[in-house]
Amino acid sequence: MVGSTAPPLPDRRELVANSSWVAAQPGLAELAAGWQRTLPGVRRELEREAEALARPRLWVDTIGALASSSWKVTTAAAPDAPLALLTLAASATGLPIAPPAYGRGTLERAERLVRAGGPAYVKLGQFISTARGLLPDDWVDAFAWCRDAAPELSPNVVLRIVRAALRDEWRLRDFDPEPLSAASIAQVHRAVLEDGTEVVVKVRRPGLRRRLRADIESFALLAALAERVHPAARTANLSGFVELFAEVVLQELDFRLEALNLVELGAVFEDAGIDYCTLPRPYPGMVTERVLVMEHVAGVPYTDAGDQYGAQLDGERMIQLAIQGVLETTLAYGIFHGDLHAGNVFIDGGDRFALVDFGICGRIDATQRAALVRYMLAFASMDAAGQIAAMAEFGAIPAGADADALAAQLQPELDRIAPQSGERLTFDRLGENLSRVLRILSASRFRLPKELVLFFKNVLYLTGFAASVGPDVDLLAQIEPTLVHFTSKYAEDLAGFAGEAAAGTEVESIAIAD
Repeated sequence: MVGSTAPPLPDRRELVANSSWVAAQPGLAELAAGWQRTLPGVRRELEREAEALARPRLWVDTIGALASSSWKVTTAAAPDAPLALLTLAASATGLPIAPPAYGRGTLERAERLVRAGGPAYVKLGQFISTARGLLPDDWVDAFAWCRDAAPELSPNVVLRIVRAALRDEWRLRDFDPEPLSAASIAQVHRAVLEDGTEVVVKVRRPGLRRRLRADIESFALLAALAERVHPAARTANLSGFVELFAEVVLQELDFRLEALNLVELGAVFEDAGIDYCTLPRPYPGMVTERVLVMEHVAGVPYTDAGDQYGAQLDGERMIQLAIQGVLETTLAYGIFHGDLHAGNVFIDGGDRFALVDFGICGRIDATQRAALVRYMLAFASMDAAGQIAAMAEFGAIPAGADADALAAQLQPELDRIAPQSGERLTFDRLGENLSRVLRILSASRFRLPKELVLFFKNVLYLTGFAASVGPDVDLLAQIEPTLVHFTSKYAEDLAGFAGEAAAGTEVESIAIAD
């Protein structure tokens, strides 16, 4: 019997205060305690702003943005490109949208529009570029540059922004004007502190907030129009994607939120014993809304790890560690890195991870954590009814939906990949399966809770990760021992809301195909 009250999450304030990893950076614990008091209110305000921006309406700045967009569309000769970008970016989050088939011509026009359109359009391109397994490879490949090769700011502009932000805290001896990467919101530079320590400096592009607000309002109007004329967009709640997009982008603009994500996740990793992953600490006094100075971490993007480390790279072991890290931080602590694409996951020495870019972070409460635990247990046992019930508890399925009918549609899809079928669930097949699941759920007006989308997205990111380090690894064979480890380690807590099954008795009996 499921408990009526979910057990509380660990207190992240205590974790940070007691963390030796945090304390190793002088002044960081005190600074983080202040962030923990004030920034949750900032985050809630940004959520309200995102909700308001996603409501379709006409304001003076929206009309200006529409006029500008019309010029961009005309210049790019791409009248079909804006809707293509929006629907495909939404599909990249798992939304079951089935837009008209977009040919090569639309792809070329859409890419021209992204290059001409500015940061909001580049961000849509980033969504598309990280959706391998959900979207056609040619679209994913065409927008790969949006992750780290967006148009660069001039060195003079960058230095002016950094000096203005740091002021009396300027402690940089050397600053490399050539960026390590440039994306939609910011670009990153190497630098050296006065004491010789290597750091990286993340610099926000100037004038972003007003431009992004206007473009988001334009997207809201476009989504509303699409939902009036396109049944698939209406069923999949394209307007919900615009709100999700707005919430993610607005939170990325404030680097203090990213610094807090970093500190709290670092303390969580330490408490969980995840010692195979390095996170960069921010430097007190060198964190503002527009500039973030962090430690430099070693490693190469996982897409380059095979060439870099060769036989030293244990792909199966690295996949197991990746799954363990994602599940443990999410299910035990209610917080997780929300953007684990190739540019943010490094491998160091063939057996260690390093994570960067914490601008997108998932945070779930105790009730959502309990629902997600139940979902993962139901997934491991291929139980459709259990998965639907867990999603309803998470708030993803509206009250009144016919749960039995949804489970009846979902179960045959799960049976196709169950261990008893003799099929192996590789990561290449995972995206296809989740797409089917979400199409079924869309019939019930499936909602888009941001944290659920980010969690599923992380699971899908493992498609690209596994393709690089272990393309033939069986997903269920890796998830099952991780769940057994997790449910054994946290059996006392889990027993409070998931019964004996969560404590490991049912999980341990799952048959895994060889």
